[in-house]
Amino acid sequence: MLTREDLEKREYLILSDKAAKSAASRGRMVSEVKDVTRTDFQRDRDRIIHSKAFRRLMHKTQVFLAPEGDHFRTRLTHTIEVSQIARTIARALNLNEDLTEAIALGHDLGHTPFGHNGEEILNKIHPGGFKHNVQSLRVADVLESTTSRRGLNLTLEVRDGMVNHTGSEVPFTLEGQIVRLSDRIAYINHDIDDAVRSKVISLDDIPKSSLELFGYTHRERIDNMVRDAIMNSDGNNHIIQSDDFRNEMNYLRDFMFANVYRNPQVKREADLTKVEVVISSLYSYFVDHPEELPEDLQKICNAEGPYVASKDYIAGMTDRFALSLYTDLFVPKGWK
Repeated sequence: MLTREDLEKREYLILSDKAAKSAASRGRMVSEVKDVTRTDFQRDRDRIIHSKAFRRLMHKTQVFLAPEGDHFRTRLTHTIEVSQIARTIARALNLNEDLTEAIALGHDLGHTPFGHNGEEILNKIHPGGFKHNVQSLRVADVLESTTSRRGLNLTLEVRDGMVNHTGSEVPFTLEGQIVRLSDRIAYINHDIDDAVRSKVISLDDIPKSSLELFGYTHRERIDNMVRDAIMNSDGNNHIIQSDDFRNEMNYLRDFMFANVYRNPQVKREADLTKVEVVISSLYSYFVDHPEELPEDLQKICNAEGPYVASKDYIAGMTDRFALSLYTDLFVPKGWK
């Protein structure tokens, strides 16, 4: 039988000197008794997988609002793809795969319903704004509480990787930096795949320079981006891409914003208006009626006020729950 101590020793024997070691973790906000068989990073991964917020990702929009089809990505499938890419890079660089997986699985826990459109609306109406990466950390630290524990009480390495997977700050671990890059690799490529499948764009629309550098198929593009990251990060103190890949990836991302993310076929104005009405109406309603919040969020309301509690409630909703609740609250019932 391998004990936690055995696994911790094995990390020092096998992993790169640059890898984060679970035995040397900077710790949790509240100290805990160590597990018998799992390292701290393995426990963090398991806590995230078993959280309610993680399960809800399966019913949250990635890009396409209310897609008609079974093969479009959701926030959960995006998370799994990020995890797969990140683990591949971590393994090749001999870094800590458990830490990488935990960060990847938790990085989008705080995402709103209706994708980035929901995030933009909450950012506009909530005092102090809203960022999904900050909310992801709040989910882990506060909202996923139990009767015996406040939040998931994750290690600092996982929390840092989650909150800094986007934004101006860079994670202090190489594993966190891997997730930050893997998130971009995943969403650019799977969004191209979804956009081509839905006929929003065709392969001929994609910049020729991107196809020539990255590849003409979904598999080739991901494989080449991952290989470039591995080759340029090996022995380095940072996770980096070659200049050619970084510049072309930014160019391809700009193309996606111009031709997919803001495309009227993907984000019809009428749908965006409906999303804004739904989120704004629910937010205002629960600010004015905090007594109707779920019991755990009423505690948040008492401690931090109705605006924060309403923001937390709405950010945690799935697309279909938000629509159903809006219908119940605001759509008149038919006469019987």
